[in-house]
Amino acid sequence: MRYWLFKSETSTWSWDQQAAKGAEGEEWDGVRNYQARNFMREMAVGDRGFFYHSQKDKEIVGIVEVIAEAHPDSTIDDARWECVDIKAVEALASPVTLEQIKADERLADMVLVRNSRLSVQPVRAEEWRLICQMGGVAG
Repeated sequence: MRYWLFKSETSTWSWDQQAAKGAEGEEWDGVRNYQARNFMREMAVGDRGFFYHSQKDKEIVGIVEVIAEAHPDSTIDDARWECVDIKAVEALASPVTLEQIKADERLADMVLVRNSRLSVQPVRAEEWRLICQMGGVAG
């Protein structure tokens, strides 16, 4: 299993909206960055990801699971753009802020710290464990 981070503005798609979709999940559509798209092409069903509220809140609020591998993005008629489907697994007991992540030396090399603009990004297993611990979940 691999780990990822999915970023969304709360005004566009929030954790509450994702959780409301239940087991059906939702397409992670609208990604128009080649590197982020390529990361989605690497994902497998069962991979886990952090759900990150960007812009105002800047915090990891939940855990999602990939439920469908990369397929054409239904929001655009352009074969270059693909997406995965994800479902909510659990909310973090305590959201983990970007400020907390940046303050922890062990997370200094995390993509979120080094390339904060990338909307879909990998998370290393040790980063996953640390953030789950910070957020009060088993992960």
